[in-house]
Formats: sequence, C-alpha cells, structure tokens
Amino acid sequence: MFNFAYPHLLYLLALLPVIYLLFYWARLARRRKIRKFGQIEILKPLMPERSPYKPYIKIALQLIAVLSLIIAIARPRSGEKEDVEDSRGIEVVIAFDVSRSMLASSNDDPAGISRLDRAKHILDKLVDKLNNDKVGLIVFAGEAATQLPLTTDFVSAKMYLNSLSPNMMQTQGTAIGDAIGLAMNAFTADETMSKSIILITDAEDHEGNAEEMAKQAADKGIQINVVGVGSPKGNPIPLDNRGSYLKDNTGSVVTTALNEQVASQIAKTGNGIYVNGAQSNALSTLQDSLDRLEKGDIQHVVYKASAEQFPIFAWIALIFLFCDIFVLDRAIRWLNNYNFFTKK
Repeated sequence: MFNFAYPHLLYLLALLPVIYLLFYWARLARRRKIRKFGQIEILKPLMPERSPYKPYIKIALQLIAVLSLIIAIARPRSGEKEDVEDSRGIEVVIAFDVSRSMLASSNDDPAGISRLDRAKHILDKLVDKLNNDKVGLIVFAGEAATQLPLTTDFVSAKMYLNSLSPNMMQTQGTAIGDAIGLAMNAFTADETMSKSIILITDAEDHEGNAEEMAKQAADKGIQINVVGVGSPKGNPIPLDNRGSYLKDNTGSVVTTALNEQVASQIAKTGNGIYVNGAQSNALSTLQDSLDRLEKGDIQHVVYKASAEQFPIFAWIALIFLFCDIFVLDRAIRWLNNYNFFTKK
C-alpha cells in the first residue's frame, strides 16, 4: 500500500508544466533576439561555445529535482502499518478568526504583539496537549471555510496554524455564527464522542447570529469555549510595518476592541467557558475545561519508521540538483563533430 501523509501538497506538481513553459518561452524569446542579427545557421559559427542541447538537459534535471522534492515533502509511505492504537479522547474543532482586525495589538500598546500571533501561540501550546484527541481547524472572517478536517495528525494541525493570515479570506468581517455552524458539521456522527468547539476571536460579530448558533451547538451536546484576544480599550488596525493604519470613508483611523460581553455570552450559551487570551492561566483554564469532558474511543494509525519513503525522494532531488550544478551551458567540444538530430 502506498499513500501520502500530506496528499494536498501534491497539487504543487502543477508547477512543473508552468516551469517548463516559462523555460520554453525564454528559449523562443532568445531565438527571436538572435534573428534580429541574421539567420541562426549563419550566426552559429560565431557562437562555438553555445550548446543547443545543454539547456534542455539542465531543465530536465531541474524538473526531476523539483518533482522529487514535492513528493518528498508530501511524505510518501509504503509497507504495512505497525498498529492501530486505541486511546480515549475527544473531538476538538478550532474556529480561528482571521479577519483583518486580528492584526491589531492584543494589548493596550498599539505596537504590541498582534492578536493573530498571540492566538497562534496559545493554540500551538494547546495542540501539544491534545495527544489522544482529534483536532480540526476552521478559519473565518466574513465567511467560514474548513482548513483541516478532523485528524490525529498534529504535525499538520500545527503547520496550518502557523500559516494562518487575513490574506487567506477574501470576504472581510467576523461571521462567528457561520464559523460555529461549519464547525458543528465538521464533527463525526459518533454520538458517544464528546465534542468541543474552541472559538478564538476578538468577538466583533458583524452577523449577529452567533448566540443562536451557539444554542444549536449546545442542544447537540457540543461545548463551545471562547478565547478572547485583544484589548477592550481598542486599537488601530495596521496596514503595514511603517505605521499606516486602516481608515474609514471619512479618513478617520478605524479602531477595534475585544468585545468580552459577546464572547462571554457565546461561551455561556454554548455550555463552555470564556477566557481572556492575555491571562497567564488562559491555556491551563482552557485545558481544564476540555479535561472535564467524557472521553471516547479513538483509533490512531501508527506507521513503521521503515514505511517512510521521503528520504529516497529527497536524495533523488539532491543528486539531480548536484548534477545540474556541473552541467554548464557551454558545448562539449568533442561532440561538435556529431550531429544527432539533422542530416549533414
């Protein structure tokens, strides 16, 4: 059996034809420039060091190296699974606010650490503690989208968390209700499994149906814990690192503040807790809330170390890149006496 730990990364293979087309376009552009000086056949003796074959050899080496590297980072695996381990855990779906307001400072200092970075830090530490649980990730701004389905692959979960940015959502806003609704659908149908949504946001809800969706989740036995990030006093939203801030139509600087009242009400309606992300005990308090949930049976598939095939492809990529370094564009002189593709 052959599969990949990160099959979604295989979409990067679409870069291969793009790279070759760019190379081919560059070759055609080069030929057009040479024709401006005369016929290519006549000009060839003036360029004795130019090889007509080496560029194609080099692009072939480079494409094989890129192909091997993409396969390597997708972590191919083959061979038997070592075991299917049974453990006790819960299902956790993280609903992460990536609206533009999350770029604002998480404390009273406008130049302080952003809400986004603080939220990433909290959840990074939390994922480390979800050893026997399943975790999924949903991002939202003006709309919500599933970023990572429920999985026991915490390496992937942390990789996705670290890549979160407001740029990944075209529609801005803070649709908390949509995020809760999508999170509810992300859980398995196992009614014996305890389920929890961790909503991390500044709670500037622009849709207004967050509490209603939280009640629906509670009716289904899904707990909602809310982590609030930001300053209740409000901060401007930076646009760059040069001190530019978001402004409204009148030219006034837009400020955004953590709405702890809304966040607390969502958590209360969802039979969970609200914690302020700036508190030193925020992580432990959140973990305690999850620990109180009844654990269910979860199976973890463990692969043998020998099943990992990515080192093979990594070595292939390294070898072909090494060969590419030593393949120069100059012609090989003793091959000038041979013509492989046309009649003399």
